[in-house]
Amino acid sequence: MSLLLEEVFVTEGVPQFTFVQPPNFNDIILDLRRVGKPVIIEGQSGTGKTTCVLKALERLGAGTTVTRLTARIAADVRTIAKIIDEKLTGIFLIDDFHRLDSGLQNALGNIAKLAAENADPLVTYPKLIIIGINQVGRELIHLVPDVAKRLGIHKIEAGSADDIQKLIAEGCKSLNVRIDDWKTIFDETRGDYWLTQQLCQTLCSANNILESQDREVTLNIDLNSLRARAISRLKASYHDGIKEFARGQRFRPSNDPYFKLLRAIAQQDSSLVDLTELANSNQDVKGSINNIKERRLGLLLAGKPECARLFYYNSETKNFAIEDPALFYYMKHLDWDGLRRDCGYRAGTKDYDFDFAISFAGENRELARCVYENLEILDSGVFFDELFEDNFLGTAWGKQFRTIFAEQCRLVICILDENYSRKIWPTFEKDCFAPRVADGEVIPIFLDKTTFVGIPSDLNGIKFTYEPTDLAWKTKVVDEIIFPLMNKLGSLT
Repeated sequence: MSLLLEEVFVTEGVPQFTFVQPPNFNDIILDLRRVGKPVIIEGQSGTGKTTCVLKALERLGAGTTVTRLTARIAADVRTIAKIIDEKLTGIFLIDDFHRLDSGLQNALGNIAKLAAENADPLVTYPKLIIIGINQVGRELIHLVPDVAKRLGIHKIEAGSADDIQKLIAEGCKSLNVRIDDWKTIFDETRGDYWLTQQLCQTLCSANNILESQDREVTLNIDLNSLRARAISRLKASYHDGIKEFARGQRFRPSNDPYFKLLRAIAQQDSSLVDLTELANSNQDVKGSINNIKERRLGLLLAGKPECARLFYYNSETKNFAIEDPALFYYMKHLDWDGLRRDCGYRAGTKDYDFDFAISFAGENRELARCVYENLEILDSGVFFDELFEDNFLGTAWGKQFRTIFAEQCRLVICILDENYSRKIWPTFEKDCFAPRVADGEVIPIFLDKTTFVGIPSDLNGIKFTYEPTDLAWKTKVVDEIIFPLMNKLGSLT
C-alpha cells in the first residue's frame, strides 16, 4: 500500500511510522496504568511529550477513555474548572498545564495529592495526566508540598543521535528512500523530534517524493537549501506575530526592548529561558530585559492574543518560553536586521535602558509610583528604584544611580519640593543629572517654590499641586503630568 509523505514524516498529529520511544517510555506506561496515580510529563518544546503520552495510552488501549484538555482553549479551561468544582471522575490529560492560572494549578495539585494518598476503594478521584514545559513538576510540588513521592514525574529529553537515526531510518523505510547523511539533520535539529520530521518532510518534498516509491531513491542534503525551504514554509505562520511582539504595546521608533529580547532568546540553545539569568549574563540586553520583565511584558501578552499564542511568560518565575519548536527554529534563522527595518526602528540612534528615570524624595513616593505606573501602562521604560532592588544586589547604589541618571535614561523626571532639597540621595541624583538640564533632558515637576542649584526656576517644567487627600489627585496626574511627558518623549523618538 502506498503511503503519503505527510503520513510518514508527520508535522501535525501523532506519527504512526516514525515514533521513537524515549528511554523512560516503559516507566511512563507503568504510572499511566496505575489507577488514580497522578502523572506529570515535562520537557522542553519539541521533545514529543504529548505524542509520547498518547502512544503510551494507545499501547494500554485507553485512548478512547481519556478526556484531552488544553489550557490554550477557553472551553477546555472551563472543563478543567469543573473537574475541581464538580469533582468529576475519569482520566484527564491536561496539556499546557503551565499556562493555567495559579489558582487552577494549585487546585489540581490538591486533587493530585488526594488521589495519590487515597487508599479507600469506595472513594474515587480523577486520574490526572499533566503535561507542561520544563520544571512543571517541581512547580506543582512547590504549590502543594508533600506530594512529590506520590506523583509519577517523567521528563522527556531531546532525542539522541541513535534516536534521530532510528526515526529517519523508519521514515526512509516506509517511503523507500535513502538518506545517507542523516547526521547533518541531527546536527541541525539537535535532537528535536518535530524539527527532524519537518526537515525530512521538506527534503522529500524538494525531491518530488510525495508518497512511497516503487524503487529506492537516494536523497542528498544541501543544508543551506534545505534550511531556506523550511524557513520559507514557516514565514507565513510566524513572521507577523513576531513583528507584532517586537513592536511592543505602543510602537515608537526607539521603543525596542521586545525586539532585543526576542533576538537574544533566538541566540540561546534552549527555547525556555529565565529572563533574570539572561539579563545578568548579557550586558547588551540587560537593561532592556530588566525594563520589561516585571510588568510590561505581561501587559503586552495580555493585550495581544496573537503574541500570547506564540510566546509564554510567567511573571513570577520570570520564565519565558517559545513552546512551538517550529517558531524557535524560524527565529534562529531570522534576518534580524531586516526585521528591525520592517518594524520601523531607527538605526544609529543612541541606545537607552530607560525612557524615564524618576528622582524624588521619600515623602513623594506615592506620587512617583503613580507616575511610574501610568507611564508603564503606555509602554514606557521607567526606572523606579523599588522595582530594581533585586537587579542590583551586590552592587553599590551610588554607582548604579550615577550611571542611570547620567547616561542610561532618555529623560529624567525630578519631583521637586522642600523635602527633596533636604535629602542626601535626591541631592546626589540631582548632581548626576544636572549637566543634562542644558540639553532639555530633565523634566522638573515643581510641587512648591523651593529653588535648586543647577535647575533654573524658570526652566520649563510641570507645576503640580500634590494633595494626597484629594480623591481626584491620580486623575490629575494623568492629565497634568503623564500626557505632557509622553508628548515630550514622542518628540524625541
